[in-house]
Amino acid sequence: MLRVVSWNINGIRSPLQRMVHQEPGNCAAVAVGRILDELDADIVCFQETKVTRDVLTEPLAIVKGYNSYFSFSRNRSGYSGVATFCKDSATPIAAEEGLSGLLATQNGYVGCYGNMDEFTQEELRTLDSEGRALLTQHKIRTQERQERTLTLINVYCPHVDPGKPERLDFKMRFYRLLQIRAEALLAAGSHVIILGDLNTAHRPIDHWDALNLECFEEDPGRKWMDGLLSVLGCQAGPFIDSFRYFQPEQEGAFTCWSAVSGARHLNYGSRLDYVLGDRSLVIDTFQDSFLLPRMLGSDHCPVGAVLNVSSVPAKQCPPLCTRFLPEFAGTQLKILHFLVHLEQEAVFRQSALQLGNQTRVQMRQNKAHVHSPRLRPSQAGYNRGQKNLMSYFQLPSSCPQASVDLKHPNLPLMCAFRTSMTPEEEATAKVVEVHVKASEAKDEKEVQTLFWKSVLRGPPPMPLCRGHQEPCVMRTVKKPGPNLGRHFYICARPQGPPTDPSTRCNFFLWRRPS
Repeated sequence: MLRVVSWNINGIRSPLQRMVHQEPGNCAAVAVGRILDELDADIVCFQETKVTRDVLTEPLAIVKGYNSYFSFSRNRSGYSGVATFCKDSATPIAAEEGLSGLLATQNGYVGCYGNMDEFTQEELRTLDSEGRALLTQHKIRTQERQERTLTLINVYCPHVDPGKPERLDFKMRFYRLLQIRAEALLAAGSHVIILGDLNTAHRPIDHWDALNLECFEEDPGRKWMDGLLSVLGCQAGPFIDSFRYFQPEQEGAFTCWSAVSGARHLNYGSRLDYVLGDRSLVIDTFQDSFLLPRMLGSDHCPVGAVLNVSSVPAKQCPPLCTRFLPEFAGTQLKILHFLVHLEQEAVFRQSALQLGNQTRVQMRQNKAHVHSPRLRPSQAGYNRGQKNLMSYFQLPSSCPQASVDLKHPNLPLMCAFRTSMTPEEEATAKVVEVHVKASEAKDEKEVQTLFWKSVLRGPPPMPLCRGHQEPCVMRTVKKPGPNLGRHFYICARPQGPPTDPSTRCNFFLWRRPS
């Protein structure tokens, strides 16, 4: 069996940090290894890694038992990006970054690009500049012992920001490029799986509020998916949505929820993540297609599929493999290199004993040398003992027996020699000094506390929403426009269907400027 999983991880370092926090002392290598173990897949495809090459660390990129491949955004740091982790038993025969072929290395690339004459070279570079696609090609063996080629296209398709209408054109051109490349691979005889975040809910059943969305069916992204997929048994497109192949009418099967509104609690989301396979591959070899909504750590959940084939691993990883990057190459020493072989243990124990004996002899010699009567003049002072620091201070003959301390005017300053006071006077002076200092410190602390309380009054109490009479939460406007940066209050309950009274009410209130 071959198990593949896809997950928009929304920052590969974020869920890792939470895992490390749960188990103090663990490093990122342990955390990413735990995620891969929990997903329990031969091939794991991550989207929205939000790392660029300059911040990629070895513990994130190189995990024992896996070989990894990354595609980075060339334009922005902490943005986009995809990564594919393959078990060593599923090592690919080729790997390539991007869809256009312009980022392909001289060897080890996948190839099969199709006719891209409708794109300019500049447009192709732009479409591949955000690190949204990564291809790995594998050898698989069917139950009939036939070896075939399987190409996985790990994609993070663009999202359309309502404030940036030009991104719709970028998204549709990316879709077009993806389809050309996938169909070219099919024409060359390879099976193809497209998996990842396609950023489109295909059918009304894939969106919680499709019936209330205007022109849902006319969305350009949905029309593109109609042409790519075989829908409800029709043979319109060369690919099949594997989840709907096994669960054609399952409702509430969502993979993405708004983290800000807490919509996941009420399953108020949409299905944006897919495992799409070519028709013959899905019909002949797919055993299951699933969602993992209980897997937390992102605003998306993982999706995956199980194929009734086995992987034939390549003898060596393609050049794109992360371990071949110059910053990582040659630095992966196994822990066995730092351990002692059993047959050498006796030798090392004897060496340690000899070293210990030599150390004890040397310590005795040093001790005898220190107490030798033939000391140099500079050593004599150490045998007599070091003087107390106070012995270097002398009381001026003009100093009175007592004066006033300017810092503590109520406390007599005992500047005479200790021999001029009785023991009872010394004790009394110390007690008085301690009490005065403690009292002044307490008074000063109380004054400071009252001052800061008067200056920092704290945030005003949250208003109550009208629907439930419960404290609201404050949000900030992030959309560009005249209200950018303004704060407002809304109901604190999670977002859900408008007909459900237990979900968020429509209360809204601008926060008054302070």
